[in-house]
Amino acid sequence: MGLFPSKQQTEPAPCSLLTVKIIKIKNLRKADLLTQSDCYVTLWLPTASVKRMKTHTIKDSKDPVWNETFHFRIQNKVKNILELKVYDEDKLTEDDHLLTVFFDVSKIQLGETVPLCFQLNPKGKEELDVEFTMESSPDVPERIFTNGVLVSREVACLDVQVNGGRTRRDLPERKFTLSVGGSHEEAQNLTLRNWLCPASPAKFHYIKYIQSDLDIELPRRQFCVSRERNESVTVPLNSLPINEKVTIAPDKIFDLSVKAKDWTQGLLFQRPKVLDVRLGYGLCSDEMNFLQKRKKVVAAALKSILPLGQGLNDHEVPVVAVTTTGTGIRALTALYGTLWGLQRMKLLDCISYITGSSGTTWTMTDLYEDSNWSNKDLGEIIMQARKQAAKSKMKAFSLESLKTYHKELCQRTIAGYKTSFIDLWGLMIEAMLHEGNNNHKLSEQRRAVNKGQNPLPIYLALNVKDNITTKDFREWVEFTPYEVGFPKYGAFVPAEHFGSEFFMGHMMKKLPESRICFMQGMWSSVFSKNLLDAWHTADNSEDFWNRWTQDTITEIDEVPDLPERPHEMPTRMFTPAGGLSNALRDILTDRPAVSKYHNFLKGLQMHDEYVQHQQFTKWKDTVLDESPNQLKDPTEHLELVDTAFFFDTSCPPLLRPERKVDVILHFNYTGGSQTKPLEQAFTYFSAQGIPFPKILLNDEEKKSLKECYVFEEANNPEAPILLYFPLVNDTFQRYIAPGIERSAAQMPQGNVDVSSVFSPYSTRQVSLQEEDFNKLLNLTNYNVQNNANTILGVLHKVVERKKQVQLSQSSS
Repeated sequence: MGLFPSKQQTEPAPCSLLTVKIIKIKNLRKADLLTQSDCYVTLWLPTASVKRMKTHTIKDSKDPVWNETFHFRIQNKVKNILELKVYDEDKLTEDDHLLTVFFDVSKIQLGETVPLCFQLNPKGKEELDVEFTMESSPDVPERIFTNGVLVSREVACLDVQVNGGRTRRDLPERKFTLSVGGSHEEAQNLTLRNWLCPASPAKFHYIKYIQSDLDIELPRRQFCVSRERNESVTVPLNSLPINEKVTIAPDKIFDLSVKAKDWTQGLLFQRPKVLDVRLGYGLCSDEMNFLQKRKKVVAAALKSILPLGQGLNDHEVPVVAVTTTGTGIRALTALYGTLWGLQRMKLLDCISYITGSSGTTWTMTDLYEDSNWSNKDLGEIIMQARKQAAKSKMKAFSLESLKTYHKELCQRTIAGYKTSFIDLWGLMIEAMLHEGNNNHKLSEQRRAVNKGQNPLPIYLALNVKDNITTKDFREWVEFTPYEVGFPKYGAFVPAEHFGSEFFMGHMMKKLPESRICFMQGMWSSVFSKNLLDAWHTADNSEDFWNRWTQDTITEIDEVPDLPERPHEMPTRMFTPAGGLSNALRDILTDRPAVSKYHNFLKGLQMHDEYVQHQQFTKWKDTVLDESPNQLKDPTEHLELVDTAFFFDTSCPPLLRPERKVDVILHFNYTGGSQTKPLEQAFTYFSAQGIPFPKILLNDEEKKSLKECYVFEEANNPEAPILLYFPLVNDTFQRYIAPGIERSAAQMPQGNVDVSSVFSPYSTRQVSLQEEDFNKLLNLTNYNVQNNANTILGVLHKVVERKKQVQLSQSSS
């Protein structure tokens, strides 16, 4: 096993026993004006326990002393961050949260007892004294799956059965509410009708080595009117033997039995159950097979258009990709024109990947319904698109249509999906672009690539979090016909399983795959922008608002200094901003609607050394990346939005080193600045250390943009060559085709307004008249054909370079 594994591996991983003794605080800050704080401390270690433990409250003291001890069983291979929260207790209002200390318990070595003094405020001599002890656990090592960033732990299954008791067989039906904190399942209700009919059993799946309880809310006793609430029973799960039935009899009127069993251990040789989430940074086998088949197509195409003299070997075939950006009907139309131009110049068969986001995904999903689209005359496909673009879209917003949408959204909810306005938007997109329902699904696009006959489509979205701006937190999520996943975590699920329920990497409930319209709504979710996102886009001065709404997080010292480990995290203190700031932040960061899908990473924990993993580091770019408790909190749903809320791009999937992309044809169809998205991409990828060519355009060049630019990083062969096509109307005004000037009668057709406020291609437009559709289509078609020689020159250069690399490797 390497230091940073990129493939999923299974290994034995021992647990340890951690003891935490909260001793005292000195010189505690005051939360009340007239008295000292009524202080208590809570302990939360989410990787080891679902329960928040707490000390007792010490009244009116600036130097409270507790000497209380708490115990945790921890998995050494995961990142265990203990949160110590200090509160001031209030009887009439919510308790005041004074501060939180985040401590990486990997700093404590096995066999050590270490007293630490956390320096909360050196100037005020405010200190928190805690003692830590780490001991080995008598439990057998846990079997885990890991790729060096995420960890899947052993899961146990708890069966709970309620039967009639030994007496009082004439009792009426009784209802029990059962819940297990941290389990996959929500609270469940069991009904015991009579002694002959036992209640249906309940099942709970939970992390085997974690502190949690089975909570049982018992039915009220008959004629007991003095009881205001139902009684409850709590059963600690770590006290239950594995594979042994245990009877719990709190009452003579029923019997309750529980049985905990290993769920992720197979029967044969105790092999771990295979994960349904693929943990690995490499490409899936289906995509690798596609690339092998596509190389044959690309090699044949290059031989026909380049002066090669002989055929290409596999290692000499370049990986060429098309990346597209843009919004709405403008992007849909422009992409048709671009692909038509590539086809006419016999360049389309040289492309291995097409990526898209927002409006360009509308074109892509339409094309990939046809399993052989790139080998057909695109002119015929475009005729149908032109018809749909020109038709009135009012019917999509009619009362009759709204009733139809409501019916389908109800069915979607019944199927198990969390619906939102974005799903409604997807249905509206379908109504605007199609006649009737389109039952096409993402996984069905495999038919269009199973022989390597078309480029592989990749769609892109962002995963965001509630109450955090897109600037502060977002994660790239890529969608192919084969898989959906996070390049950042190296975690992927088959496309047909996206939306199903998962826990700890195992699929718990299969949901029907979403129709493609719901995916289109998600990829172009224009309604998900919050106020801070809008402010940042308009003025780029979000920092003004952050100063008034952000909590304070600072690194603090502990005494004595502990020996440093290369992957440990510094001790941090969190000070909340306050009630008014929190309210303001909630208003500014609230998103009107997001697309919600079940989180297939639910339950997975961060590896102890994740922050240094070379693959994770490439995409580590948010404020939560070094806060593992928040980064991998047990969120039920992913919240997915359009990538344009960060910056308008669909490049990231092409920059994964596993795809080895040599040339990127970047087609921009955005409104507004034609250079800003590309400059943002360069700035971002440079900051991430991801190879990307320098974008050098001066102010004069930006004022008068050409049709095509070539950007290359000569000193960095790992960076792809980028050919950039802004959406501009340059020589097309004078030429109807490359080298053929327009006649006086044809000049109006060259007048294509793609940038003014009066442009018919505004993002707000949902329809295009046939004349406007044709103008934009012909413009983007022409811009490709007029620069075909530039593209061919770059392709020839890359082929020769790959040949030279192979020759130098062979000679050495």
